[in-house]
Amino acid sequence: VCLTGCSRDVMVKIDQICHKNSIKFFTGDVFGYHGYMFADLGEHEFVEEKTKIAKVSPGVEDGPDTKKAKLDSAETTMVKKRVGFCQLKEALDVDWSGEKAKAALKRTAPDYFLLQ
Repeated sequence: VCLTGCSRDVMVKIDQICHKNSIKFFTGDVFGYHGYMFADLGEHEFVEEKTKIAKVSPGVEDGPDTKKAKLDSAETTMVKKRVGFCQLKEALDVDWSGEKAKAALKRTAPDYFLLQ
């Protein structure tokens, strides 16, 4: 479900319905130079490609053969990961007086507070 141009109450209500039914939810809007985007993907699984670094065998000395061995035997593996997304209501109801929130305040864009 994708929403834009809706009131905060409508977005929260629709996100709660989507989250309860395992439906992916996106919302966003733009106001001049400022805008926001929010995604609630519930429990989202994805695959990430990781590169294996080849180890040089102990018998090989430093030199051109060493570099060649590292490049030739490079492999990639696919790693399955899972991320849990929060609901819109939780993201908007942050208590900024707690110690943990104060640390996150430095990493939070000022636009977040404009949109509040």
